Amino acid sequence: MKTVDTSVLIVGAGPVGLALAMELGWRGIDCMVVDQHDGKFLLPRASGISARTMEFCRRWGIVDRVRAAGFPNDFKLDIIFCTSLAGHTLERDPYPALKDLSPLDFSPENKYRCPQHMFDPVLEQSAKEFPSVRIERCCRLEDFEQDNERVLATVTRLEESLAYDFDADARTAAGGARAAAGKQYAIRAKYMVGCDGVNSGVRAALGIDVEGNPALSYSISALITIPHLERYHEKGTAERYIFVGPEGVWGNLTVVDGRGEWRLTIAGTEEKLDLKRFDMTAAVRRCLGRDDIPFEITTVTPWRRRQIVARHLRKGRVFLAGDSVHAMSPTGGFGMSTGAADSVDLGWKLEAVLRGWGGSDLLDTYEIERLPVAVRNTAAAANNFKPWRLALDYSHILENTSAAEEDRHTVGAALKQAFKPEWETWGTTMGYRYDTSPICISDGTPAPLDDSTIYEQSARPGSRAPHAWLADGRSTLDLFGRGFVLLYFGLDKARAESLSAAAAAVGMPLQVVAIDQPDISALYERKLVLVRPDGHVAWRGDRLPDDVTGLVDTVRGNLRNQQVRAPQAQATGR
Repeated sequence: MKTVDTSVLIVGAGPVGLALAMELGWRGIDCMVVDQHDGKFLLPRASGISARTMEFCRRWGIVDRVRAAGFPNDFKLDIIFCTSLAGHTLERDPYPALKDLSPLDFSPENKYRCPQHMFDPVLEQSAKEFPSVRIERCCRLEDFEQDNERVLATVTRLEESLAYDFDADARTAAGGARAAAGKQYAIRAKYMVGCDGVNSGVRAALGIDVEGNPALSYSISALITIPHLERYHEKGTAERYIFVGPEGVWGNLTVVDGRGEWRLTIAGTEEKLDLKRFDMTAAVRRCLGRDDIPFEITTVTPWRRRQIVARHLRKGRVFLAGDSVHAMSPTGGFGMSTGAADSVDLGWKLEAVLRGWGGSDLLDTYEIERLPVAVRNTAAAANNFKPWRLALDYSHILENTSAAEEDRHTVGAALKQAFKPEWETWGTTMGYRYDTSPICISDGTPAPLDDSTIYEQSARPGSRAPHAWLADGRSTLDLFGRGFVLLYFGLDKARAESLSAAAAAVGMPLQVVAIDQPDISALYERKLVLVRPDGHVAWRGDRLPDDVTGLVDTVRGNLRNQQVRAPQAQATGR
C-alpha cells in the first residue's frame, strides 16, 4: 500500500472542506482533500453566499471569480407570496438584482447569489492552483487511527482515474499516472479534519454524539427545469415564490441558476412525503397553477430539517467542521457560512501550530470558539422555519370574494413580516463573537446586542474587527489575514516595539500599522487594537500592558496554567 504524507488531511470536498483547503493553501500549508463523490451535483442546496463568506473570498483573491461564476446579475430577487403562479398574489417583498445592490456600510463586500454547483467549482479550481493543495475525488476514507504524533488513514479509490495516483510530482508529467479502481492508499497526516457532512463517518468513528432535534420537519425537494418561466405568469421575476393554501404555507419555488433551473421544496410529515407515494408532478402543477407549462423534473430528494450540534469538535488530532458539527434548517442559509467560518478559525490555528509559533492550547480554542456559534446559528435557522407553521386563518385564501381578498391581504402582510428574518440575516452571519475565548482578552465593556437581523460593528475583543475605508482605497479588512496586526491610532510607532519584539521572540507574525483617520479611530475606540489572523479582535487598550510577553502568549494560545474548558453544546437553545 502506497503511503502519502501531508500536514492536513481533509475528508470531504464540499464547500467547507474546499474552504479549508483554500485557507490552508493560501497560507502555504500542504493539505490533501479526499471525497468519495465525483463532484457532480444532483440537487444544489446552498444558493446564496453571505457577506462574511464573500469577505473570506476577498482575502483569498477569488471574489471576482465568484461574481463571474454564472448567475445573471440582472435577475431580480424579489420574494413573492402567492397561492400559485397563476393564482392570487398575497404580498411581495422587493429585493434588487445583484447589479443594483447598495454598498454596505459595514463591509467591503455584499451577499451574493452563487448556487453551490457554481460556487464549489470556483473553490475547487482555485484551491488546486496552490501547489500545496491536492484534491482527490472518488476516494473513500475506509478507516483511520491516531496517536500523539500523527493520523494514519486508509483510502480506497472507487474508480479508475488519471488523478495523479496521489503523487504530487506526477502533476508535472503529461497525463498524470493512471490509478486503478479498488487501489488503497495510506495517508499519514499530522492532523485530520472531517468535513464529511451531517452523517459524518469521521464523527461516528470518533464516538462523538450530537444533541438537538434530528427532525424539525420532513421535506422533499425537486430540481426542475422550466425554460422562460416568466413568460407563463404575470407576477414578475423573483428569487422565490412562497406558496400558500388552505393548509398554510406548503412549499416554495426557488431560483437555482437564473436560466431555467428551479428548486421546489415542500415541507410536511414523513408519511406525507413518502417518496414512493408522493406525486411530485402534481405538486409542480399546483405551484404553477396551470397544466400547459412545460417542465422537466430532474431530481427528487427527500430530506429532514435538523437542529443538531456535535458535543465536541475535536478528539486528539482529528477535528470536525461544517455539517459534521452543525446541521440546521436551510432557512436563512446559515449552514455554508457557518462552515466557512469554521474553516477560517481552524485554518490559522493549524498553520500557527504547524509552523511552531502556536501555543500548546491554541487548537483547544477551536471548539471553545466555534461550538457556541454552532448552537447560536442552528437555533437562528430553526427560528426562521417557524413562519412555515404560522397560525393564521387560511381557510378562505383560494376564494374569489372581497372578504377573501381582505384575508389574503392580512395573511400576506403577516407572512411578509414573519419571513423577514430569513432574508435579513446580517446579525447572524456577521455578528458572531468569541466572548468566552481564552485567547481574546476582555476589556470589560458590555457585549453589543446579538440580534439576528441587525449587525452593528464593534472592536470589542472577540468581535470581527470593523470595516472602514482607508485613505488609499483599501478596507481595514484587507490588512488582516496573514498574521496578527497591531493597529495604532495617534501613537508613536516606537511605543509598539516591545510587542513586536515579544512576538518576534516566539516567531509569531505581527505587523504594526499606523492609521491616522479620526473616523476609524472612533470606530475602534482604543489607541491600540490587536487583530488576529482571522480578523477578530484579540485585545485592545490605550497602552500596552507591562507584561507584553504574557499578552503574546495568551493570544497565540500558550495559556500557561490557565484552565481551558470547552462549553457544552446545548443545541436546543441559544
